[in-house]
Amino acid sequence: MGSAPATELKREFTLWSSFAFAFAFISPIVALYGIFGLAISTAGPAFWWTFLIVFGGQLLVALVFAVLVSRWPLEGSIYQWSRGLLGTGYGWFAGWAYLLTLVIAMTTVALGAAGFVADIVGLPSATSGQKALIALAILVAGTLLNLVGRVALKVFLTASIAAEVVGSLGLGTWLLLFHREQPVSALLHGISTDGGGPAYLALSGPFLVAMGYVAFSFVGFESAGSIAEEVREPRRDVPRAVILSLTLIAAVVMYSAAAIILAIPDLDAVLDGTDGDPVSSTLTTQLGAGVATPVEVLFVIGFLASFLALQTSASRVVWAYARDRALPGGRVLSRLSPGTAQPSVALLLVSGVGALLLLLSLVAGDVYTLMINFTTGGFYVAFLFPLLGFVVVQLRGRWRAGPFTLGRGTLPVSVVAAVWALFQLFNIAWPRPVNEQRWLDWSVWIAVGIFAVIGAALYASVRRHVAPAATPDEEAAAVAHEGAGR
Repeated sequence: MGSAPATELKREFTLWSSFAFAFAFISPIVALYGIFGLAISTAGPAFWWTFLIVFGGQLLVALVFAVLVSRWPLEGSIYQWSRGLLGTGYGWFAGWAYLLTLVIAMTTVALGAAGFVADIVGLPSATSGQKALIALAILVAGTLLNLVGRVALKVFLTASIAAEVVGSLGLGTWLLLFHREQPVSALLHGISTDGGGPAYLALSGPFLVAMGYVAFSFVGFESAGSIAEEVREPRRDVPRAVILSLTLIAAVVMYSAAAIILAIPDLDAVLDGTDGDPVSSTLTTQLGAGVATPVEVLFVIGFLASFLALQTSASRVVWAYARDRALPGGRVLSRLSPGTAQPSVALLLVSGVGALLLLLSLVAGDVYTLMINFTTGGFYVAFLFPLLGFVVVQLRGRWRAGPFTLGRGTLPVSVVAAVWALFQLFNIAWPRPVNEQRWLDWSVWIAVGIFAVIGAALYASVRRHVAPAATPDEEAAAVAHEGAGR
C-alpha cells in the first residue's frame, strides 16, 4: 500500500539551514557580478559607497521583517505578514506582488546561469535559443532536486555557501595582496555629470542609478520566512536567519567589490565603455586565461543555489495561498507529497510558469525586458505591503509583539524602513531616459499596472472562498501546537 498523503509540512530545517536558504537566495556571486559592470560604468568606482547606503536601509527592513516573522512564522512570509496585519485582501495583493517577482527572478537567474554553462561546455557565442534551452534544463534539474526532499536541498545549499564564501573571500584577498593596480582613493572616483566635477558621494543622477542597481544585491533575506513552518524553532531561529543572511552577504559583497575595483588594470577603459565586462577582463588579466573555467564553475554554483532558493520560495507562497483557498484549484495545489511532505504540485506549477517565461523570452524580447526590469522594483513593491501595514497597525495601537521585538524602537525603525523602501522603489522605477525605446523606461510602472489588473481579476474570482486571517485566540492555539510538535 502507498503512503498516506501528508497533511503538515515537516520541520526539518534548523537555524543554519534557514540562514543558508536566505543566503543562497541572492548569493554573493549573483549579487555582485550581476550588477558590477552596470554600476561602475554608471557612477564610476565610487558606486562602492552605495553598498553601505543600501545595506543600511535594508537592515532596517530586515529588522522589521524579523519582528513580523517572530509573530507570524508561517509559510509564505510577506503574504502571511501582510494578511495578519491588515486582512485577507491586503495580504492577497502583497503575496501576488511577491509571487510574481519570485517567479520572474527565478527565470532570470536560470538564464544568467545558462550563459556560464554555455561557456563551460564550449559555446561561448551561444544564441538566445541555445541559452533558453540550457535554462530550461536548469529549471528541470532544479525541480527534480527540490522534489527529492529537503535533505538534498540543504546539502546543495550548504556546499554552495562554502564554495561562494571561500571563492569570493579567497579571490578577493588574493587580488588585494598581489594584484592591486589602483590606489584606495580610486573608491572616491566618480563619473562627472557635467564635465566639471566628480559625481561621488552626492545624490546625483549616476549615483542614484547605481543605488538602483545595487538594490538587487540586498534582497532575499526575507525568504527565510518563506520556509518558516519547516524550521524547528521558527520564532527563535528565523528572525536570526533574516538578519544574519543580509549582514554576511553585505560583508562578502562589499569586500569582493572593493578587491575587484582596486585590481582593475585599465580603469579608463571601464569608464568609457571600451571594457564592457570588467569582472571577466580583470580576472583574466590578473590571474591568466586558465582561471576562466574554474571561476565560471563557481559562478554556476552561485546561480544554481539562487535559482533553487527562488524556486522553493515561490512554491511555498503558492502553497500558502492554496491552503487558504486563495487561488483557483487550491485543493490540488495545497497537496503535500507522501513521505517528504513537499508541496510538489505547487512546485510543478511554479516551474511550468518559469518554462513559459523562457519561451516568451524567445519570441518577445521587449516584453521580457519589461518583466526583467520589474524584478528589482517588484521586491520593493512587495516589501512595502508589510512595512506600511506594520506602521498602520502600530499607529492604531493594535500591535502585539512576538518573541523578537525592538522595544521602543519598533515604531521609529518601521517608519524609517517604510520611507526607505518608498524611496528605493521610486528611484528604481523612475523613468530615466536609458533605453532606446522610451516606453521601456516606464517598464516597472507598466508591469505593475498589468499585474495589478490581472491580480484584481484573479482575486475577484476567489475572494468569497478565501479563509479569514487567524484571530488572536487561533494564533495562540497555533503557537501551542507548534511547541507540542517539536
